[in-house]
Amino acid sequence: MQGLVLRSGTELINPFKLLERVGIRRGWKVADMGCGATGHFVIPAAQLVGADGEVFAVDIRRDFLEHIERMAKHEQFFNIKTVWADMDVYGATRIPDGELDLCLLVNNLYLSQNRPALIREMARLTKPGGRILAVEWKATATLIGPPSDRRLTSEQSQAICQSQYMELIDEIDVGHSHYGLLYERTEVSAEEES
Repeated sequence: MQGLVLRSGTELINPFKLLERVGIRRGWKVADMGCGATGHFVIPAAQLVGADGEVFAVDIRRDFLEHIERMAKHEQFFNIKTVWADMDVYGATRIPDGELDLCLLVNNLYLSQNRPALIREMARLTKPGGRILAVEWKATATLIGPPSDRRLTSEQSQAICQSQYMELIDEIDVGHSHYGLLYERTEVSAEEES
C-alpha cells in the first residue's frame, strides 16, 4: 500500500482531517454509505485504517461502485470492498450486524426517502460503542450543492437521527458549507430492538 497522500485542501471537506477528528484508528472497519463515484472518503479511510482495517464502499449505483473498484485496484488498496445496496431498506446492506467501528453518511441524509430505515440500518451495522457520523450541507445557500429548500438544519438532522440506537456525542464544524453530527452506537438489549 502506498504512503499517506494528503489532498490539496481545495475540496469542500478535507476527508483526512474529518476522519482523524472523529477518531479513526488503524485496523478499524468503516463503511461509507452512499459513497458516490469519487471515493472522497473511501480512499482516505482505506489509507488511515491500514492493511488490517477494512472499508466498505456502499452505494445503489453499480457504475459508481465499479469506478471505486478500478480506483482501489489502481492505487493497490486491497482493504476496500464494494457493496451494492439500497441503504433506505433496513437489512439490505450485506455487511454483518455490528461489524463497523465507524459508519459514514456524507451528504445523503437529505436525499433519503426512508430516513427511519436508514438510521436503523446504520445502527445495525455499527457495533455498540462504535461511531456514526452524519455530515450534511448547511442550510444556507451556496454556489454548489442542493437547493436550500432541500437542505436540513443541524436541528432537523438531529431530530431525524434521534434514536434509541445512537447518542449524539459531538457536533463538528466541517467548514463553511457543512456540519457534522457524531454519534455513538448505544447498547440496546434484544427486547428494546424488537
